[in-house]
Amino acid sequence: MKEEQRNQLIKYRIEQAKETSDEAKLMLENKMLRGATNRIYYAMFYMLLALSLKYKFNTSKHGQLIGWFNKNFIKTDIFDKKYGRILREAFDFRQQGDYGIFSELSLEDVGTKFMLMLEFIIVLEKHIQKE
Repeated sequence: MKEEQRNQLIKYRIEQAKETSDEAKLMLENKMLRGATNRIYYAMFYMLLALSLKYKFNTSKHGQLIGWFNKNFIKTDIFDKKYGRILREAFDFRQQGDYGIFSELSLEDVGTKFMLMLEFIIVLEKHIQKE
């Protein structure tokens, strides 16, 4: 992939993350908790895809992408360990919301995940933009 094309795709993924974050906010405000948990995770996933593009790592598999992030950014202390935990918990929370039988989601828990997602997106975007 050419550098200009890669940069355009990175920009697209960042915008996708922000748009998805806006969707999560709307769902949260309307107490659509299952949908909000899905959008919270996917906003982080899209920002993680942008990060992976910057470092020329290509996958669409969630587990591989999370593993790559943990190995290259969390274990090496490029990002604080809490960001690995935020991502993993959002993934698990989304799984519970999407596939759990009679899973109970609270407005408070989803609101907390939303705030952590915003922090995650800001931190990763700053890292992507530098250099």
